[in-house]
This record gives sequence, C-alpha cells and structure tokens, in this order.
Amino acid sequence: MSNKTKTTKTIPFGRLSAEWKKDPAFRAEYERLGPVMELAFRLAEFRHKTGLTQAEVAKRMKTTQSAIARLESGKVDPGLKTLAAYAEAVGARLKVDLVAS
Repeated sequence: MSNKTKTTKTIPFGRLSAEWKKDPAFRAEYERLGPVMELAFRLAEFRHKTGLTQAEVAKRMKTTQSAIARLESGKVDPGLKTLAAYAEAVGARLKVDLVAS
C-alpha cells in the first residue's frame, strides 16, 4: 500500500483575477458592478496575501465561511462595521476614502 501525500495545486489570486478579466463577459459585469466588485476583489486579494483561509477569517469574525465567501464575491453590500471587522480579522485597518470622478 502506498502512502502518497495528496497535494493541491493553487493559483495565485492576482493571476486568476487577471485571467478572469480577459473574458469580455466577466469584464463587462465587473465594470457594471464597479466599486462593489473592486471591494470584493480587494478583500479576497488581501486575505490571500495574508495567507488566511475564508474559514480562518470567519472564525476571527465569529461568522461563517459562507458569509466571508459572499463578502468576497460581491453578492452583498457590507456595512462599515462589517468591513472594519474583516480588516481586523486579516490584521489590517479599514480606510475609507473619496476620490474625484
């Protein structure tokens, strides 16, 4: 009997999002959703950079992994308290800014 270790191949998030953005349908929807998608990608990107899983962030926020998945997918419009809690969970600080259009 072989004692092989099962490995999982991972793809860096930045490379994955760059690939998605090449798809015209994805890009059109991304642009339509604008700031919501930008925020969602920023959350997931920051979490990936810190090496945390959605489950680990959820535990720190006292919520569920599926709630974190919804945040990172852009399917919900989070409030400032939720964003601040997410930032704290990933070892960051929330900064809100307005920019000229």
